[in-house]
Amino acid sequence: MPAAATPDTEQVRINTLRALRILDTPPDERFDRLTRLALRLFDVPIALVSFVDAERQWYKSISGIAFRETPRSSSICAHAILGNDILVVPDTLRDDRFKDNPFVTGKPHVRFYAGYPLSASNGSKLGTLSVLDDRPRDFGEEDRSLLRDLGRMAEQELLAVELATHDPLTDLANRLGFVALAENMLTTCKRLRKPASLFFFDLDNFKQINDTFGHAVGDQALSQFADVLRGSLREGDIIGRLGGDEFVMLLAGANREQSDKIARRIEHRIAVENQGAMCRGYRLQYSVGHIEFDDRRHVSVTDLLAAADAAMYAHKRASQRAAPAAAAWPAQSMTA
Repeated sequence: MPAAATPDTEQVRINTLRALRILDTPPDERFDRLTRLALRLFDVPIALVSFVDAERQWYKSISGIAFRETPRSSSICAHAILGNDILVVPDTLRDDRFKDNPFVTGKPHVRFYAGYPLSASNGSKLGTLSVLDDRPRDFGEEDRSLLRDLGRMAEQELLAVELATHDPLTDLANRLGFVALAENMLTTCKRLRKPASLFFFDLDNFKQINDTFGHAVGDQALSQFADVLRGSLREGDIIGRLGGDEFVMLLAGANREQSDKIARRIEHRIAVENQGAMCRGYRLQYSVGHIEFDDRRHVSVTDLLAAADAAMYAHKRASQRAAPAAAAWPAQSMTA
C-alpha cells in the first residue's frame, strides 16, 4: 500500500492547518450539517470532513463510522489533497494505490471514494469533504458538480474559522493563530532538544505616521514591515502580528549565531526599504527584544512572549536615552 506523496509546500500547509486551532476540537454543527447533507444527496453510508495532519488524518465531522483519527499512511484523503479537484476512486479493489489499504480489506470495507480537497485562503490543501461507499459505483459529472458545491460550502466555513486566527491586513497569523503555532513548535523543539528563539518587534513612531499621514498610510507601513519579516525568515519559522504595531517571530532550531544572522538580514532589508523614505515621507523604525527559549523558565508561550516584550521595551528605553532625537518626527535613525 503506497502512502501518498508529501506536498511540496508541506510545512506551510501544516502551519496553516495548526494555526486554525481546529484539530482535536469538539464536533461542530456547521460541518456536521454538510456531512449529513452529503449522506442524503449521494445515498452513501459514510461522509466526512477530515484534515490531514503531519502523521494522522483527523475527522472534524464524520457520519457512518466512529473513528476520530486514523494514520496518515493509510489515508485516501492524503492522496486527494495532492490535486486541485475531486479525487474519484470508482472501485478501490481495482486501484493499485488502495486495493490493500486496511480500510478497504477490513472495516469499513471502503470500495468507493470521492473527495473534494479543502483549500485555505493561501491555497494550502488542508483536508477533504469526502463520501465513501462499501460497494463500487459510478460518479458522473452531475455528482461531481454537487460534491464541489458542498466542498465550497465547507471552505466557506473554514474561512470563517481562519478569520479568527488570521490578520487580513498583513496576511500573518494574529495573536490567537501565532500562539497556536508557537505551542506546537516549542513542544517539538523541547522533545527534540532543539533551540528556539523569539523576537518581539515594536514599530517606533508609528502613532506619528498615523497622525501625520492618516491610517491608510499607517496600514501601508504595517504591511511593509510584515513583508520585510516574511522575506527574512526561513521556511518553517513562524511570524505573527499580535496587534497594533507589535510583531513577533519564532525561529525553530536556531542557535544564537543563526538568530543574529536573521536579525542582521532584517536590519539590512529595513535599510533598503528606507531608501524610499523621502518619497513616501516616513521611515520604518523598530525596537526589538530577543529571547532564547528555556523550558525551565518559559513554561508556556505566554511566558516567552512576556520575556521578549520586556526585553524589547528595555531596548527601546536604552535607545531613546542614547539618541533622544530618534524619537522625534521625522526620525533620523533606525532602532534595531
